[in-house]
Amino acid sequence: MKSFSKENLLQGDASFRRDFVNALSGYKSLNLIGTISKANETNLAPFSQVFHIGASPPLVGVLFRPHTVERHTLQNILDTAEFTLNHVAKSFYEKAHQTAARYEVSEFEAVGLEVLNRPECTAPFVKISPLQIACKLISSQTLDVNDTVLIIASIEHVWVVDGGLREDGSLDLEKMETVTVNGLDEYYIGKRLGKLSYPKPGKEVEKLL
Repeated sequence: MKSFSKENLLQGDASFRRDFVNALSGYKSLNLIGTISKANETNLAPFSQVFHIGASPPLVGVLFRPHTVERHTLQNILDTAEFTLNHVAKSFYEKAHQTAARYEVSEFEAVGLEVLNRPECTAPFVKISPLQIACKLISSQTLDVNDTVLIIASIEHVWVVDGGLREDGSLDLEKMETVTVNGLDEYYIGKRLGKLSYPKPGKEVEKLL
């Protein structure tokens, strides 16, 4: 196996370090975050640092790079306290990737993704996303270790495309063709190996799906 010490990484090529370290955590979820500014300008950006925090109440966390330069998504969330999470599907992952570019106009307009407005949230949704979530800001914390910003939000409302939800509450991400990402720019479609029963000591594992 190849070996890399922290010193090797810090002293080596910066672009190699960025791509390598970003990929170490493996496959990550991919969401487009929709926001709107105080001036009523929509914004859309891809995020792979979105994670579950709790179910009762339903909470989600999002990690942002340090707020040392202009971060439209983060600033809009801090200003309006609302944002949307939109799963990326196979049919539009290239457009989702392109929303990371810096545009003078809304990313919705720039890449050709249609806005969906809902009365439950002032922030915009991606109309063709198979799973859409309205979120409300609860807490913002700057982490001492590297000045990244952790946003914690409540899940206010969820919309799931027909066929994407199973009776037990789990989601069929394979059927929805939800895209995942490794590193910064490599995209995958998940393939289910199996859905297993709840693990208990002394119980043989049962395959449910």
